[in-house]
Amino acid sequence: MTALLRIFALMMKRQRRSMIVGAVLALAVLLAGIGLLSLSGWFITAAAAAGMAGIGIAFNVFGPSAGVRILALGRTAARYGERLASHDATLRVIATLRVELLGRLILAPFREQQKLRGAQALNQLTSDVEALDGIPLRLVLPVGAGTLALLVAFFALWGLVNFTVALIVAGGLLVGAAVISAIALRVAAAHSAREEEQAQAIRSGIVDMIRARIDLVVYGQMKAQTEALSGLIRDRHATRRKLDRIERRTGFALAALSALVTAGAIWAGATFAAGEMSTATAALGIFAALALFETVAPLRRTVAELGRMRLAARRIDARLQTPEPEAKPLPAQSAPSVETPLFSAKPGLMTAVIGPSGAGKSTLLQQIAGLLPSDDIMVNGAPVASYSEHDLREIVTFVPQRTALIDGTLRDNLLLAAPDASDADLTAVLEAMDLASVTADRGGLDMKTGIGGEALSGGQMRRVALARALLRHPQVLLLDEPTEGLDTPTALKVLSNIRAILPKAVIITASHRKVETDFADCIISLR
Repeated sequence: MTALLRIFALMMKRQRRSMIVGAVLALAVLLAGIGLLSLSGWFITAAAAAGMAGIGIAFNVFGPSAGVRILALGRTAARYGERLASHDATLRVIATLRVELLGRLILAPFREQQKLRGAQALNQLTSDVEALDGIPLRLVLPVGAGTLALLVAFFALWGLVNFTVALIVAGGLLVGAAVISAIALRVAAAHSAREEEQAQAIRSGIVDMIRARIDLVVYGQMKAQTEALSGLIRDRHATRRKLDRIERRTGFALAALSALVTAGAIWAGATFAAGEMSTATAALGIFAALALFETVAPLRRTVAELGRMRLAARRIDARLQTPEPEAKPLPAQSAPSVETPLFSAKPGLMTAVIGPSGAGKSTLLQQIAGLLPSDDIMVNGAPVASYSEHDLREIVTFVPQRTALIDGTLRDNLLLAAPDASDADLTAVLEAMDLASVTADRGGLDMKTGIGGEALSGGQMRRVALARALLRHPQVLLLDEPTEGLDTPTALKVLSNIRAILPKAVIITASHRKVETDFADCIISLR
């Protein structure tokens, strides 16, 4: 429960006023409902008793009827205000949490990011944050407001009726609901958490199947994948049925408790009506017992969802506890340069790093880019570790082997690197990468790239990534096998234009193609 409380405390901190307003209105709704039914029951009983006693003409109906109307209208207004305040506050907190968590995920160490599968990580993050809305709306507010309403009802019944009726009605509901909830939670928690994990696995499976649909069809695995996904869906339905059964039984137990408490109120009223209280006063306790069922009814849904909320809160809380990277002052810099134990790269020159597979070419580029730790690599005369993430990205641009394109237009993909670039700038880098003529008849900058760039060939995707890197105008450009998938004439044109656009930049490539090593000014061999 510690993680749940920390998340709720965070929500209160960010939307304190709206949360407090929502809590007050939630309590007002319950008290108005209890007062409405209790007053109506007392009014009817008192009026009937007055009529039977022959004093009906002297009975004042205006006061109670006005109270009934005020309580009915007040309950409606309070319910509307409570929904508006609590849901608005919750949605605002959820929106800011998504942004904050994605920011922390982006700033996570490179090794940690490598372990993440994009779709799975995003799916889990989205589902966990969505589950958090239940903490205020289905846990804290209903349970807190219900408990306070029962306490208020206890003292009100004690004063208006007597202590015995108050203890049976409010005390019985409070203790009985706590016992029923504790038992139900112990049974439902594991099923609720399992159902959430199964739901996330299904969503990830569907995304994976859609993204890999072509390969699955080609290799004849679509049926097997569909059957595996169907099995996950059946398992989730089975878990959901168990949760529904627990929820229904919890609801039945709470309804039975309410009936038992009402019976106790009837017994107490019949016992004390003869001497200590009037019939109308005794009816007040009975109708209050009926109305108080509203305070414990939400526990049915709370029981079914608490396991899911706990699981999500633990994961989100763990991410929030991760300290943010410290801000670092920009170190003093010299002219563009890269110094490693193996070589020094100067501005205006292209250095090709060669070696057999596994020799460490890509690892070296990742160290220069600050994605992997290194104590002996200098960029612009300062250690890589001395730069903040933002400052290093302003200096160094890295194009890895695997190119990532978003599902959008060519313009959308290029603007990721330079949001303020004009269409003329975008067209210029496309021409430099020999892509303008290829994409012109397919919409030019408005051409749809498809999911993961599926509308482009491997070589075209590579050149889009290079064009995007050029828009950054980096002082240090790191390229991992930049001409992979390109024929020799196109590769030479691409390399020449990169050098022409960035004449003073330090360019380092991890190469295995002859066209790249022939074009380079310096070759470093890793063994």
